[in-house]
Amino acid sequence: MACKTLPAAMSLIQRADARIKLLSTAGFSIVVACTKNLEAAVLALGISLCMVILAGPPARQLLSRTATVNLFILAIWCITPFTTPGHAMINIWVFNPSREGIMQALFITLRCNAILFVNLALLSTSNPFSLAYALLALRVHPKLVHLFFFSWRYLHVLNKEYERAQALLKTRGFDPKTDLHTYKTYAYLVGILLIKGYDRANRVYDAMLCRGFDGTFRSSRRLHLEGRDMILGTIMFILIAVLAGMEWIMDPC
Repeated sequence: MACKTLPAAMSLIQRADARIKLLSTAGFSIVVACTKNLEAAVLALGISLCMVILAGPPARQLLSRTATVNLFILAIWCITPFTTPGHAMINIWVFNPSREGIMQALFITLRCNAILFVNLALLSTSNPFSLAYALLALRVHPKLVHLFFFSWRYLHVLNKEYERAQALLKTRGFDPKTDLHTYKTYAYLVGILLIKGYDRANRVYDAMLCRGFDGTFRSSRRLHLEGRDMILGTIMFILIAVLAGMEWIMDPC
């Protein structure tokens, strides 16, 4: 059977070494988060949009995460322009949005979306196993790597327990309201999840000890850099340097 080949740009991003992706994401996110220049923020958003288009993450995942982040940003737009002191742009009854507040909300929007898109383009195209091994290879403390890996591994287990408990409440005719009974019911639900999570953690730990786990991740796969990794790393280094240079040139102080 003929294998369906990926486009070159998608192959470059999706198949790149996880260490390059982690370093590129961290460097890009730090520079974008620190930028105070509008042109640099707009350029960063454009770069991240191009990367997420080339990487091609699942559309449903992309829309869901983008909507979640921008829902929070929408709340910032509803508050920041009216609470930041400065020159009023317009007068709407008692609401006087300031130019400084609008610019601050705009900066937050551009930077948050740029960081979100670059994370979706680089990190979401790697599986958690590769990211865990990459973190260890980058000399991140093993306990932090274990925390990241097991949190990801068993979050869906807790989610299934939560869905099962919700289904059980519905079969018993539970109708959530803003009353004491509802608050108590949800408190019991959280307590049950904590107890089941603790019990599952103990069972998983015992099972790992039975399999000889000594706190070290082992894999037959060896991490090694290839040509496409160096290309992606070089491109990202240049883009990060351009963004940092724009910030330094436009605002040397």
